[in-house]
Amino acid sequence: MTSEFRLAIGAALGRERVRTNIRKAMDGLVSKRAAAFPDADERERLRDQGEAIRGESVARLPELLEELERSCTRNGIQVHWAETGEDANRLVLDILRHAGATALLKGKSMVSEEMGLNEFLKHQGIEAVETDLGELIIQLAGEAPSHIIAPAIHKDRAEVAALFREHYPDEPPAERIEEMTALARRVMRKRFRGMTAGLSGVNFAVAETGTLCLVENEGNGRLCTTLPDLHIAVMGIEKVIARLDQVPPLLTLLTRSATGQPITTYVNFISGPRRPGEQDGPRAVHLILLDNGRSRIRLDPELSATLRCIRCAACMNHCPVYTRLGGHAYGTVYPGPIGSILEPQIHGLAERGEMAEASSLCGACAEVCPVRIPIPRLLNRLRFEAVNAQADSPTLGHGSRRLAGQAGLWRLWAWTCAHPRIYRTLTRLMTALRQLQPSRIKPWTDTREAPRIANQDLHRQARAAGFTDRL
Repeated sequence: MTSEFRLAIGAALGRERVRTNIRKAMDGLVSKRAAAFPDADERERLRDQGEAIRGESVARLPELLEELERSCTRNGIQVHWAETGEDANRLVLDILRHAGATALLKGKSMVSEEMGLNEFLKHQGIEAVETDLGELIIQLAGEAPSHIIAPAIHKDRAEVAALFREHYPDEPPAERIEEMTALARRVMRKRFRGMTAGLSGVNFAVAETGTLCLVENEGNGRLCTTLPDLHIAVMGIEKVIARLDQVPPLLTLLTRSATGQPITTYVNFISGPRRPGEQDGPRAVHLILLDNGRSRIRLDPELSATLRCIRCAACMNHCPVYTRLGGHAYGTVYPGPIGSILEPQIHGLAERGEMAEASSLCGACAEVCPVRIPIPRLLNRLRFEAVNAQADSPTLGHGSRRLAGQAGLWRLWAWTCAHPRIYRTLTRLMTALRQLQPSRIKPWTDTREAPRIANQDLHRQARAAGFTDRL
C-alpha cells in the first residue's frame, strides 16, 4: 500500500511551477547566508557559542522555566502552562472571552500553527486575522505555510496578484511587488484600528529578566503587541534562555542564517504591560508556555538536541529533498530536516515516522545549522527507534514500523555474515546467477542502471586492467 506521505511526494514532484518558485527562493537564501558569514572562523565561533547557549537552556529547562515564570510575574505578565495544543487553544479562548474580544490580530507564530489555533477559533466564532504578509497570503489562499520563515515562498508574484484581485476587488489592481505590499499595508492598517487583542510568537524568552524577544521585518508584530489592549504571547517551552547577554549572539545567528540579514528591521523586547505614565502598549500581557511533547523529547540525552533549534530554516534552505518537494508535501507544521526529526517525536513514530526516511543523509543540514543540531544522526536514531522493539525506549511509537518479515531477513543476513564459509558460498552462488537478473527493476531502473549492468562494466574494466575477478 502506498502511504499518504508518498502520494503527497508524488504530487509535489508534479507541480513544476511550485518547484521552480521554491528552487529560485532557496538559491537566493543560500547565497545570502553565505554572504552574511564572510569569515568562516568567526562563523564557527558563533556556532560554538550558539550551541553552548541552547544546550544550557535544554539542560536546565525546568529551573529556567520556573525562573522565567517568576520574572514575568514580577513584571506583570500573566503566565499560563499548556501541556498540549488543545490546552493552549482553550487558554487563548478563555483569555479572549474574558476580555470580550471577538477577533484576534496575529503576528507570525509557528507555535500557533502547531496548536491549530486559527481553525479552533473559527469554530468558536472568533476571527483570527493574520497580519504577516506571507501568512496573510496563505490565509487568503486557504493553505498552510510551506516554510517556517517564509510561509508563501512557494507562490510567485502573479499568483499573489491574482489572490489580491480576488479578495480585494475594491482596491486598485496591483502587479508589481511594491504595489502589492502597499495594498496589503492599506488593507491591514484598517484591521489594526479598533482591535482589542493581539497574539504573537516568541523567538527567545529571557529567564533572568522576564523579557520576551520577538524579531520581524514588517512591523506587524510590533503593532500586534502594542496597539491592542491585550497581548497574548505563545511559545514552546524550549525557547527560554538564561540571560539577556545571550540574546545578541543568538540574534546574529538567527537573522544571518535565516535571511542573510545582519539584523532584522524590528527587534522587540517585551517586559510587561503598559505602566503608569506610558503612552502606549497593552494593558494586559499573557504568556502561554506550550509543552506538547517537548518535556518527553528532553529526557533522551541524544534526541534532546532537537530542542536547540532556533527556527532559522537554514536546514530547509539547503536540503536537496525539501527544495524539490516544498513544505506542503510533508503535510506537517514543521517540514524539511527539522520537521523530520521534530514531528515524529511530537506525534509519534507510528504517525510521522516515515518523515525520518525522507532524507538523503547528505549532511548539508548539519553543516549549516547555527546551533549544530546533528540532524543526520538523529534521523538515523529515529529510523532505528521506528523498528526498535525494546520496551524501555523513551521514543513515542518506537517499534511501530517494525515488520516481522523484514526483521527475519535482517536476522538471516546477520547470521550469514557471522559464518564466513556460508557467506562465501552464497555470494559465489549469487554471482554465478547474476545473468538471470532482469534488465528492468522497478523503481530502481527508473533513475539508474540495474546492478547487473553496472557490475558487468566493472568486471570488464577490472579484467582489462589485469585484475582477477574475485566475485
